[in-house]
Amino acid sequence: MASPPPSSLLTALLLLFSTASLITPSQSQSATCTRQSFTNNKRYTFCNDLPSLNSFLHWDFNSAQSTLSLAFTATPPNPDGWVSWALNPTATGMAGSQALVAFKQPGGAMAVKTYNITSYAPLKESKVWFDVKDSSAEASSGGAVTLFATVVLPEKGRTVLNHVWQVGGSVAGGVPAKHEFQPANLNAKGSLDLLKGHSSTSTDGDSKLKKRNIHGVLNVVSWGIMFPTGIVTARYLRVFPSADPAWFYLHVSCQVSAYAIGVAGWGTGLKLGSESKSITYSVHRNIGITLFVFATLQVFALLLRPKKDHKYRVYWNVYHHGVGYSVAVLGIINVFKGLEILQPDPKWKRAYIIVIASLGGIALLLEAFTWVVVLKRKKAGKSANSYEGYNNGHTRQEP
Repeated sequence: MASPPPSSLLTALLLLFSTASLITPSQSQSATCTRQSFTNNKRYTFCNDLPSLNSFLHWDFNSAQSTLSLAFTATPPNPDGWVSWALNPTATGMAGSQALVAFKQPGGAMAVKTYNITSYAPLKESKVWFDVKDSSAEASSGGAVTLFATVVLPEKGRTVLNHVWQVGGSVAGGVPAKHEFQPANLNAKGSLDLLKGHSSTSTDGDSKLKKRNIHGVLNVVSWGIMFPTGIVTARYLRVFPSADPAWFYLHVSCQVSAYAIGVAGWGTGLKLGSESKSITYSVHRNIGITLFVFATLQVFALLLRPKKDHKYRVYWNVYHHGVGYSVAVLGIINVFKGLEILQPDPKWKRAYIIVIASLGGIALLLEAFTWVVVLKRKKAGKSANSYEGYNNGHTRQEP
């Protein structure tokens, strides 16, 4: 039998691998409902593979008694982490959710506690929207944790609910620590139909993540890079007479552009804050407000700039330089605060560190060069004055 031509063989192989990829589950969904079994041999009517965090949910719902019996399974990032499943009766996200959280206690036993999630502040155990009849948790040898609970819903007849699920990497002092803010974490929410047995995903997480990324990029570029660059331009180019007035226009252009971009970033931050009223990053927010105020004062101060020979020019210079350096320092600090909140891929933080370190290194080199130039000019000026004073028969220097 003749062998198939190479093109036919390639087509056959591609078809084979395509078929295999459809049959073989992907790594992100290696844990599925059909493979799950529990040590208590509990059986549930419904089961859904949840679309993020490699997790899934089993449940039974008794509409007459308004009771929901569930088993939620997920794998925390670390063995000492936590898993959580929650209902949100008022919104679609984490804020306002009524959570069941399972984690390992110091003695090694698994515990399930309830939390009313109102912010990213340290959690405090509290009562929640629903009554918990019984709850427990178990950890498998592979690291997965299953949270079991039977809850009584307070609103009879309500069969479609917003649910949220999450995993975290650590527990500090018996309190679950903050989870990561990767896309999988932000998209861990959806709508659960208790009677029909399916869970639909929410795209709100993608939209909010996009806004957060835009907010971060705008502020890194403006407060974190352009403002310090504008300061370096003004401080070191003005030393050279040939650069006057070019240095001034470069400085103004850079700072005004940075201000415009920074205001846009500040506005996106206000929008994000208004959409998550119960979640507040106080330090990051307060520094952002201070930056906006200081930068606005700098822009308006440009309109009140006295002439070089004016008697108040020295006071204006002190004010302008002090506020300008404050904006640069606070801007860099707030960029790192924002990176801690957003938690992007580590390469982005490293990239910013390299950029700002390079700018700082350039500034140090220019600082040393500038002092050499200034000292040489002063020395040359003194020599000229000395020549005019003493070599013409005078006993002291005269104007």
